[in-house]
Amino acid sequence: MEASDMTLDELKQVTIDYYANLQRIKKADTGNNPELEYQLRVYKNKLSALGIPAEEYEM
Repeated sequence: MEASDMTLDELKQVTIDYYANLQRIKKADTGNNPELEYQLRVYKNKLSALGIPAEEYEM
């Protein structure tokens, strides 16, 4: 399924799921991971653009 074929609700759910997965990785990661931090910032901004408060999905 291409992103253009997704409904807004599907896009929101996929973005939430991805952000939650990144949060789980961060929790398990014991070292410094700049790429992970960058991805978290990117997806936090995507959630914000979709009107979803990222704080609700932070661990």
